[in-house]
Amino acid sequence: MIEKTDRSPENLLVTDEDEILTEQEPVRFVLSLKEGGERLDKILARRLSRYSRSRIQKWIADGHVTVDGKPAVARQNMVGDETVMVWPQLAEEELAFTPEPVDFPVVFEDKALVVVDKPAGLVVHPAAGNWSKTLLNGILHRFPGNATIPRAGIVHRLDKETSGLMVVAKTLEAQTHLVRQLQARDVRREYFALVWGEAPASGTVDQPVGRHPRDRVRMAVVQTASGKPAVTHFRCLETGLCHGSPVSLIKCRLETGRTHQIRVHMQFAGFPLVGDPLYGKARAPVVFHRQALHAFRLGLIHPEENRLCEWVARLPDDMRELLKQAMISEKDQWYESDYS
Repeated sequence: MIEKTDRSPENLLVTDEDEILTEQEPVRFVLSLKEGGERLDKILARRLSRYSRSRIQKWIADGHVTVDGKPAVARQNMVGDETVMVWPQLAEEELAFTPEPVDFPVVFEDKALVVVDKPAGLVVHPAAGNWSKTLLNGILHRFPGNATIPRAGIVHRLDKETSGLMVVAKTLEAQTHLVRQLQARDVRREYFALVWGEAPASGTVDQPVGRHPRDRVRMAVVQTASGKPAVTHFRCLETGLCHGSPVSLIKCRLETGRTHQIRVHMQFAGFPLVGDPLYGKARAPVVFHRQALHAFRLGLIHPEENRLCEWVARLPDDMRELLKQAMISEKDQWYESDYS
């Protein structure tokens, strides 16, 4: 048994059968004569059974394993009686909940919650392909107390390339209160989106959204049991031209918050978002580096003060420049609430 301390992000209880190795804590083996003739990576995979052989091979390739003081080679055969030193390395997913300095604007903070204006390009929560430098890592760095709250206090998400307002709880009680508001559809959320085509003055898309039946990366309007209720109200603010094609600036108000909801619903209505790599690329050439979507308004009942609070985030520079190209001028009245 190798005695090590569990520093995994989940803080799991460790049983006597677990062998938990943490980064840069060297482990020393003296190989037996019976292990002579075996490959080193196979021996280590057996001795460190918690870890896959591919992961151990990567440690060897990266210089984290030595044999008799010399860098190891994964497929080298052992003679027996060699001294092997291993410096285990944490996997990316084990580093996911590490505090890291991440730049994001904070528009409001008190003892119960934080409201941030998430920039486009920032992933909200660690996942495959984005285990670090996420909003969650930045929250843990800026607000260390959030380490005791599930998901560091995050209660909802925005897509990586969608900009705008998000609320993060600073206490478990506030998180519970905010989650209940989201479930009850009491949180007010409004977005600006630039879409292809001449959108009608107003409309509502009331269609269930679920995972695309053939493309697991995409969401879609799904008329089966797997589709979840989703309602998007929209209103056209201005129209213009982008690379010779008509575009419309719309304001969207959500009743629900499904994954990719606005992007899926507007494509379903025939008005895909400009720059959308998943739902708009078949409609027109790429003229923008991301989906033109910004969460500009957030309203909720303060979890401690029991009063309605609202925040507004102006359009980011990239979307403002896109509107200029479409000959659409920003107006203050756009920011007025569509909630009665």
